[in-house]
Amino acid sequence: MIWPSSTRRFVAAAAIAAPLCFAACGSSIRSASVTTTPPSSSTASAPITHVASEPAPAAAPRPVEDPVLALIATSDKHFKSGERELELGHVEAAKQEFDLAVSVLLESPYGARTEPRIREHFDRLVDRISAYEVKALAEGDGFTEKKYAPATIDELLAMSVSGAPVVDPDLKGTVESDLEKSGHDISIPLNKRVLSYVELFQGRLHDFLEEGMRRGTKYLPMIQNVFRAEGLPLDLAYVPLVESAFNPNALSRASAKGVWQFMRGTGIENGLRSDWYIDERSDPEKATMAAAKYLQTLGNLFNGDWHLALASYNGGPGRVQKAMKASRLDDFWKIADKPNLLPRETREYVPMILAAIVIARNPVQYGFDFEPEPAHAYEFVTLTRPVDLRRVAEWAETTIDEIQALNPELRRWTTPVGDELYALKVPMGTAEAVNARLQESADTDLASLNWYTVKKGETLATIARKLGVSRTDLAEANYMKATAAVATGRQLMVPRESTAIMAAQTNRAVPVAESHTTTANAVVSAPASVNSDRVKVIYQVKQGDTLASIARVFKTTVSSIQTWNRIAGTTIRTGDKLTVYAPARAN
Repeated sequence: MIWPSSTRRFVAAAAIAAPLCFAACGSSIRSASVTTTPPSSSTASAPITHVASEPAPAAAPRPVEDPVLALIATSDKHFKSGERELELGHVEAAKQEFDLAVSVLLESPYGARTEPRIREHFDRLVDRISAYEVKALAEGDGFTEKKYAPATIDELLAMSVSGAPVVDPDLKGTVESDLEKSGHDISIPLNKRVLSYVELFQGRLHDFLEEGMRRGTKYLPMIQNVFRAEGLPLDLAYVPLVESAFNPNALSRASAKGVWQFMRGTGIENGLRSDWYIDERSDPEKATMAAAKYLQTLGNLFNGDWHLALASYNGGPGRVQKAMKASRLDDFWKIADKPNLLPRETREYVPMILAAIVIARNPVQYGFDFEPEPAHAYEFVTLTRPVDLRRVAEWAETTIDEIQALNPELRRWTTPVGDELYALKVPMGTAEAVNARLQESADTDLASLNWYTVKKGETLATIARKLGVSRTDLAEANYMKATAAVATGRQLMVPRESTAIMAAQTNRAVPVAESHTTTANAVVSAPASVNSDRVKVIYQVKQGDTLASIARVFKTTVSSIQTWNRIAGTTIRTGDKLTVYAPARAN
């Protein structure tokens, strides 16, 4: 191993100093004073013993720190810090730490390729960082739709009570007594179907219901205030306990979504926005306003019979009206006794909702005990352009999960591209800091948008195929129908990064990257042979790019890009133009 001259001088000096130290120490021992012990009266004839102090052990020379291991440790420290930032959703901070992890190696006297241990660490480091970038693109490139949770209504109806249920006689007395003490604004019949679901919720579905009630405590005050203002029965506020367990991100197999499990069409009819960027069915407050409107409509349609209204909330008003007409009955329970008139799910839905209301109104009575969850505390910032939520999380010093929890209506990690004013919720006390960062970033693309200019003769289908994206996504991301025509020259926002439009190509053959031999004091360049399989590309750096991500796109290496552009570190800026030698493509 070749160490820097300063290190070699240090080692030599240590070797010279060692014997000098021992010589000086020996002199000190020889001049030590001798201690004489005077004889006592009883031992006057004993010989006098001279005791000399033992020589002090020589101090061990300090071990010389291996500068290569120290360098690798520093690099690894930055990498692990980047991993922690990435777990919080702080992409910019993670990128800075990853860049530092690479830079300390590239800017060291050894470079990244000359010393075997550094070379091994560097290669592994670049691979790990690239893997994180690939994962970020696959799971959260800003336009990937967020993940939803299965709606509880599907599972509940699948395990619903069937046949003639047997109910504990004591339970009926308990419920009857409870109903007498706590008045309900919806009629609760004490029939076997309702009581069997009370029993089911107390038994094997106890934990499920308790979790839903606990989550619901943060939304119930808001829901009850809305229903009170609209003149609706407050018992209806517990419908989401069965529909979604109060989960804003619940999605059923039938594609109903949100706390109130609206179908998309029903949500739009009741004032909820639903497009590629936003789905207000997932916003508890906006969806509650829509639910109040819809329940009011159903209540009026069935003349205040909330059993029929609840059946139509599940199965649709048309189906319930058809069943009423066929049976010439206007009582839900009599209609439900005829199995061919309503689907099983709808027949079970109403008693299940009523049983949940009974328990939720008095949970302790039925063996439930939980701590309420506080409602979200937030304030608004007004966005005048699209912003990646990961940036907001970083600015607010919180996690991406928290920002998404405050804004569940956002389907993606990017706020709507077409909204000139968008009110984003941020944790209480952070709006000032977020607004300040927005002002500082006035000239920066905060959403890593990619644009494509439509050429003559192109259609959405041909453009989508060319860029490797879904035609539906491309259309909806630009607020268009998938069958719409596109005008030549129009700028389309591409909903994911596409390598097909990242750079233009020419037919010039160019050399591949040069190899470098690095020492502590000099860099010697050795040009490699010309390779006609690569073409020169001028690539303009986009927001969020790193040398590793660019290298991956062009199937080259970070060190090659650094060589071609004479870049010492890994720092690149949005708008920089880089020369890249990309593989030639087959015609």
